Amino acid sequence: MIELNPFDALRRIAGGYCVARCLHVIADLGVADFLDETPQTAASLASSVGAHPDALMRILRLLSAYGVFEFQEDKFLHSPASRLLRTDHPHSMRSFVRMFGLPINWQAYGEFGYSARTGLPAVERVNPNGFWGYLVEHPEANAIFNQAMTAKSHAQVAGITAAYDFSGSKLIGDIGGGRGHLLCSILDRVPMAKGVLFDQPHVIEEVSSLASERLALQAGDFFTDDLPVCDTYVLMEVIHGWGDDESVAILNTIRRAAPTGAKLLVIETILPDDPGPDWSKMLDIHMLTLPGGKQRTLTEYKALFGKSGCSFEREIDTGAGISILETAV
Repeated sequence: MIELNPFDALRRIAGGYCVARCLHVIADLGVADFLDETPQTAASLASSVGAHPDALMRILRLLSAYGVFEFQEDKFLHSPASRLLRTDHPHSMRSFVRMFGLPINWQAYGEFGYSARTGLPAVERVNPNGFWGYLVEHPEANAIFNQAMTAKSHAQVAGITAAYDFSGSKLIGDIGGGRGHLLCSILDRVPMAKGVLFDQPHVIEEVSSLASERLALQAGDFFTDDLPVCDTYVLMEVIHGWGDDESVAILNTIRRAAPTGAKLLVIETILPDDPGPDWSKMLDIHMLTLPGGKQRTLTEYKALFGKSGCSFEREIDTGAGISILETAV
């Protein structure tokens, strides 16, 4: 990490939001899709994406200083980071970047002082139905969010299925499993297993084509509805979206449904104990501002498990920036 003097440190942090906004706009415009292996001027790229030539040059010049694109002799070419902004990249992060630039996110951060004063999600100040309600009300934003989660999950899912042995599982319940990427990947690896994907009705309706002899779909609310009876449950990046009371309620719902000997795998990005920079610390503030959840340390997760009666057994580092917390329920 580069050491900055106090003045430079504050200046970069205070004004640094412009870097994020430049990245969001470039992803929205699809600039990376119009840049191949031939270096291009900003004017040429601006013509392709409908941008102002000088403005685009200045935006790309800033991003290239942070490793997104390269700037050589008045022309731009791809860097490893900018290639990930291409829509056709197998591990494209374009939608992930666009998600952070959605209007609801920036509007919520405009009210961030509310979160600081109350501990409540600032999104409530701009949308009474909250972050999830906003996605239901705005199909285009919801599509970007779903694409972002798909992109993010690729590397994580591969790490999860490589790190954990699911061969002893017969029926796997993916609770709040979204579009089923994790569950489908597990079932591909364990041909004798079956699965149940549980999520909200509108989500299940969107993924109705996934239903098969081995994969059942169940719509419901994990706060109020009965969950499927399974020998293994996976809960990937669900708990971090909720406060402690709601998280304990979710864990209790799973415990009520689980038969004796069942396992619950809580899959989350864990806050490290060291004081240095870490993505999880930024993600923690996003959780505070938007859905009202929080990232947690391993100690804090153990406390949640204790309150819900789950018995923590071990943490498995997947090597993909996310951990599996195995518990007995």
